[in-house]
Amino acid sequence: MNRALISSTRPSPSLPAPVFGTAEAEAAARLIELALAEDLGSCGDITSQALLPTELKGNVQVTARASGIVSGLPIGPLVLREVDPSCRWEPLCPDGAHVDAGAAVAMLGGPVRSLLTAERTILNFLTHLSGVATLTRQYVDAVAGTGAVILDTRKTLPGWRLLEKYAVRCGGGTNHRMGLWDAVLIKDNHLAAVTEHSGTPLADILRLTRERVSAQTIVEIEVDSLEQLADALTGAPDLILLDNMSHDQLAEAVNLRNQSAPSVLLEASGGVDLSTVAAIAQSGVDRISIGRITHSAPALDLAFDWP
Repeated sequence: MNRALISSTRPSPSLPAPVFGTAEAEAAARLIELALAEDLGSCGDITSQALLPTELKGNVQVTARASGIVSGLPIGPLVLREVDPSCRWEPLCPDGAHVDAGAAVAMLGGPVRSLLTAERTILNFLTHLSGVATLTRQYVDAVAGTGAVILDTRKTLPGWRLLEKYAVRCGGGTNHRMGLWDAVLIKDNHLAAVTEHSGTPLADILRLTRERVSAQTIVEIEVDSLEQLADALTGAPDLILLDNMSHDQLAEAVNLRNQSAPSVLLEASGGVDLSTVAAIAQSGVDRISIGRITHSAPALDLAFDWP
């Protein structure tokens, strides 16, 4: 292994280390089981079985073919444990580290049959999660110095939510709610259903919601006009999501909030990309939520390199 390549990895300054905890490990285990089942079927890796003697051993490194942010390294040994527990896994940088093209991010060793059987499953996890982390970091860097926080959404692949949100943290982003169960977000369709049925004003909807959830539950409401915002501010939510507002509307929304309810946080969403996110942040909003950092992140190019 060329250990000189390790110097091409570097930690990201001023960002807390992402925690890959029990929940993430359990989510990864479920996906690994599915991934190996669809890859190996009932016969296993028939190519490696046909070509490689069982006693052949070797070493391989996972190498970045492009620069980016690494995420998913704790999943490598979990895959190997299922394929062949005798294989070794050595991470060469932490998750959340920036790597340059050519950098080695992990070292594997063991029976070559087993390493090749595990290769695609390991890389599928690493390339996808590192892609999410890399795109997230681009957005985080774009709003640096504004005070705005970059958040993900619930727009995640089924079964992948905990891991994709972990990857967002690796990229320096912040997680929005994990699901429908851990925070209230009253969206336009909720409002359409309630107001059509009863004509209840936004402020009263917020007060009613607050009465029906625990005091610790975050309550957020989505608005798409300054008139709705003014009404919602009187209902004292924790957060207000400003949906698809122009830059001028966002700036006016911030001024209105500052004057009438400065403790309420404002979150911008809709139409956010790398060409618009800096201007959105400069409007003074506190948070910017972006679905594309999970649902449209391109994979980071990583590969097995053999000596």
